[in-house]
Amino acid sequence: MMSNEKEAGAENNTAESQVEENGAPSSNAEEIPHEELLLTLQDAQAKADEYWNQLLMARADLSNAQRRAERDLANAHKFGIEKLVLELIPIKDSMEMGLAAVDEGESLDKVREGMVLTLQMFSGVLEKFGIKEIDPQGEKFDPDFHQAMSMQESTELAPNTVITVFQKGYMLNERLIRPAMVVVSKSPSPAE
Repeated sequence: MMSNEKEAGAENNTAESQVEENGAPSSNAEEIPHEELLLTLQDAQAKADEYWNQLLMARADLSNAQRRAERDLANAHKFGIEKLVLELIPIKDSMEMGLAAVDEGESLDKVREGMVLTLQMFSGVLEKFGIKEIDPQGEKFDPDFHQAMSMQESTELAPNTVITVFQKGYMLNERLIRPAMVVVSKSPSPAE
Protein backbone atom coordinates (compact mmCIF):
# COMPACT_ATOMS: atom_id res chain seq x y z
CA MET A 1 0.00 0.00 0.00
CA MET A 2 2.94 2.23 0.80
CA SER A 3 4.36 1.75 -2.66
CA ASN A 4 1.05 2.92 -4.26
CA GLU A 5 1.14 6.13 -2.25
CA LYS A 6 4.74 6.77 -3.30
CA GLU A 7 3.84 6.23 -6.99
CA ALA A 8 0.85 8.61 -6.71
CA GLY A 9 3.08 11.20 -5.06
CA ALA A 10 5.66 10.84 -7.81
CA GLU A 11 3.01 11.41 -10.48
CA ASN A 12 1.86 14.60 -8.76
CA ASN A 13 5.46 15.86 -8.65
CA THR A 14 5.78 15.19 -12.40
CA ALA A 15 2.55 17.03 -13.19
CA GLU A 16 3.58 19.94 -10.99
CA SER A 17 6.93 20.17 -12.72
CA GLN A 18 5.14 20.54 -16.08
CA VAL A 19 3.33 23.66 -14.91
CA GLU A 20 5.30 26.81 -15.64
CA GLU A 21 5.84 29.65 -13.24
CA ASN A 22 2.91 31.64 -14.66
CA GLY A 23 0.50 28.77 -13.95
CA ALA A 24 0.03 27.70 -17.60
CA PRO A 25 0.92 24.12 -18.53
CA SER A 26 4.02 23.85 -20.63
CA SER A 27 3.99 21.88 -23.88
CA ASN A 28 6.75 20.23 -25.74
CA ALA A 29 5.24 21.40 -29.11
CA GLU A 30 6.09 24.81 -30.43
CA GLU A 31 3.53 27.46 -29.71
CA ILE A 32 1.70 28.90 -32.76
CA PRO A 33 1.77 32.71 -32.80
CA HIS A 34 -1.58 34.47 -32.32
CA GLU A 35 -1.45 36.16 -35.75
CA GLU A 36 -0.95 32.84 -37.50
CA LEU A 37 -3.95 31.34 -35.71
CA LEU A 38 -6.02 34.36 -36.69
CA LEU A 39 -4.98 33.99 -40.36
CA THR A 40 -5.80 30.26 -40.31
CA LEU A 41 -9.20 31.03 -38.79
CA GLN A 42 -9.87 33.70 -41.43
CA ASP A 43 -8.90 31.27 -44.22
CA ALA A 44 -11.24 28.64 -42.78
CA GLN A 45 -14.04 31.23 -42.49
CA ALA A 46 -13.50 32.34 -46.12
CA LYS A 47 -13.68 28.72 -47.32
CA ALA A 48 -16.82 28.13 -45.25
CA ASP A 49 -18.40 31.27 -46.76
CA GLU A 50 -17.43 30.12 -50.27
CA TYR A 51 -18.95 26.67 -49.67
CA TRP A 52 -22.09 28.25 -48.21
CA ASN A 53 -22.48 30.46 -51.31
CA GLN A 54 -22.00 27.43 -53.55
CA LEU A 55 -24.69 25.59 -51.59
CA LEU A 56 -27.10 28.51 -51.94
CA MET A 57 -26.45 28.70 -55.70
CA ALA A 58 -26.95 24.94 -56.07
CA ARG A 59 -30.24 25.16 -54.17
CA ALA A 60 -31.37 28.05 -56.40
CA ASP A 61 -30.40 26.09 -59.54
CA LEU A 62 -32.31 23.05 -58.30
CA SER A 63 -35.37 25.14 -57.48
CA ASN A 64 -35.26 26.77 -60.93
CA ALA A 65 -34.90 23.37 -62.61
CA GLN A 66 -37.90 22.03 -60.67
CA ARG A 67 -40.04 25.02 -61.68
CA ARG A 68 -38.93 24.68 -65.30
CA ALA A 69 -39.75 20.94 -65.29
CA GLU A 70 -43.20 21.62 -63.79
CA ARG A 71 -43.87 24.28 -66.45
CA ASP A 72 -42.69 21.95 -69.24
CA LEU A 73 -44.89 19.15 -67.92
CA ALA A 74 -47.91 21.46 -67.75
CA ASN A 75 -47.26 22.57 -71.33
CA ALA A 76 -46.88 18.96 -72.46
CA HIS A 77 -50.28 18.15 -70.96
CA LYS A 78 -51.79 21.28 -72.46
CA PHE A 79 -50.32 21.05 -75.95
CA GLY A 80 -49.44 17.34 -76.24
CA ILE A 81 -52.06 16.69 -78.89
CA GLU A 82 -51.12 19.67 -81.05
CA LYS A 83 -49.76 17.46 -83.87
CA LEU A 84 -52.94 15.38 -83.85
CA VAL A 85 -55.11 18.49 -83.98
CA LEU A 86 -53.12 19.89 -86.91
CA GLU A 87 -53.74 16.62 -88.77
CA LEU A 88 -57.48 16.58 -87.93
CA ILE A 89 -58.27 20.16 -89.01
CA PRO A 90 -58.03 19.38 -92.77
CA ILE A 91 -60.47 16.50 -92.24
CA LYS A 92 -62.95 18.88 -90.60
CA ASP A 93 -62.45 21.28 -93.53
CA SER A 94 -63.18 18.44 -95.96
CA MET A 95 -66.36 17.48 -94.08
CA GLU A 96 -67.55 21.10 -94.14
CA MET A 97 -66.93 21.25 -97.91
CA GLY A 98 -68.95 18.04 -98.28
CA LEU A 99 -71.88 19.55 -96.38
CA ALA A 100 -71.64 22.70 -98.52
CA ALA A 101 -71.71 20.50 -101.65
CA VAL A 102 -74.92 18.83 -100.43
CA ASP A 103 -76.49 22.25 -99.81
CA GLU A 104 -75.52 23.37 -103.33
CA GLY A 105 -77.29 20.35 -104.79
CA GLU A 106 -74.23 18.45 -105.96
CA SER A 107 -74.86 14.92 -107.19
CA LEU A 108 -74.93 12.15 -104.64
CA ASP A 109 -71.97 10.49 -106.40
CA LYS A 110 -69.75 13.56 -105.87
CA VAL A 111 -70.75 13.84 -102.23
CA ARG A 112 -70.06 10.13 -101.73
CA GLU A 113 -66.68 10.46 -103.45
CA GLY A 114 -65.81 13.37 -101.13
CA MET A 115 -66.83 11.34 -98.08
CA VAL A 116 -64.70 8.39 -99.20
CA LEU A 117 -61.67 10.69 -99.62
CA THR A 118 -62.32 12.28 -96.21
CA LEU A 119 -62.58 8.85 -94.58
CA GLN A 120 -59.28 7.84 -96.21
CA MET A 121 -57.65 11.02 -94.86
CA PHE A 122 -58.99 10.28 -91.41
CA SER A 123 -57.82 6.65 -91.48
CA GLY A 124 -54.36 7.84 -92.54
CA VAL A 125 -54.19 10.23 -89.57
CA LEU A 126 -55.22 7.45 -87.17
CA GLU A 127 -52.51 5.15 -88.53
CA LYS A 128 -49.94 7.93 -88.36
CA PHE A 129 -50.59 8.31 -84.63
CA GLY A 130 -50.43 4.57 -83.87
CA ILE A 131 -54.19 3.93 -83.79
CA LYS A 132 -55.08 0.54 -85.24
CA GLU A 133 -58.61 -0.48 -86.18
CA ILE A 134 -60.06 -3.79 -84.93
CA ASP A 135 -62.60 -5.19 -87.40
CA PRO A 136 -63.06 -8.87 -86.44
CA GLN A 137 -65.79 -9.79 -88.95
CA GLY A 138 -65.63 -13.59 -89.48
CA GLU A 139 -62.80 -14.06 -86.95
CA LYS A 140 -62.78 -16.15 -83.79
CA PHE A 141 -64.13 -14.24 -80.77
CA ASP A 142 -61.32 -12.90 -78.55
CA PRO A 143 -62.51 -11.45 -75.22
CA ASP A 144 -59.27 -9.45 -74.94
CA PHE A 145 -60.25 -7.36 -77.99
CA HIS A 146 -63.97 -7.96 -78.54
CA GLN A 147 -67.06 -7.37 -76.44
CA ALA A 148 -69.97 -9.72 -77.20
CA MET A 149 -73.26 -7.84 -77.33
CA SER A 150 -75.25 -10.99 -77.98
CA MET A 151 -74.98 -14.55 -79.24
CA GLN A 152 -76.78 -15.94 -82.25
CA GLU A 153 -77.26 -19.53 -83.33
CA SER A 154 -75.55 -20.40 -86.58
CA THR A 155 -75.24 -23.61 -88.57
CA GLU A 156 -72.91 -21.98 -91.13
CA LEU A 157 -70.21 -20.71 -88.77
CA ALA A 158 -68.19 -22.44 -86.06
CA PRO A 159 -69.17 -21.54 -82.50
CA ASN A 160 -67.50 -18.39 -81.08
CA THR A 161 -67.10 -16.76 -84.47
CA VAL A 162 -67.91 -13.06 -84.92
CA ILE A 163 -71.05 -12.84 -87.06
CA THR A 164 -71.65 -9.07 -87.00
CA VAL A 165 -69.57 -6.08 -85.94
CA PHE A 166 -71.77 -3.36 -84.44
CA GLN A 167 -68.84 -1.08 -83.72
CA LYS A 168 -65.18 -1.46 -84.63
CA GLY A 169 -62.60 -1.47 -81.87
CA TYR A 170 -59.37 0.50 -81.67
CA MET A 171 -55.89 0.07 -80.24
CA LEU A 172 -53.41 2.83 -79.47
CA ASN A 173 -49.80 1.64 -79.74
CA GLU A 174 -50.74 -1.98 -79.00
CA ARG A 175 -53.02 -0.98 -76.09
CA LEU A 176 -56.76 -1.55 -76.37
CA ILE A 177 -58.67 1.72 -76.08
CA ARG A 178 -62.07 0.42 -77.24
CA PRO A 179 -63.14 -3.18 -77.80
CA ALA A 180 -65.07 -4.15 -80.91
CA MET A 181 -68.80 -4.60 -80.17
CA VAL A 182 -69.84 -7.88 -81.82
CA VAL A 183 -72.45 -10.61 -82.20
CA VAL A 184 -70.96 -14.07 -81.67
CA SER A 185 -72.15 -17.37 -83.12
CA LYS A 186 -73.18 -20.31 -81.00
CA SER A 187 -74.15 -23.86 -81.79
CA PRO A 188 -77.83 -24.36 -82.56
CA SER A 189 -79.79 -25.79 -79.67
CA PRO A 190 -80.98 -29.37 -80.22
CA ALA A 191 -84.50 -29.67 -81.63
CA GLU A 192 -87.03 -30.86 -79.12
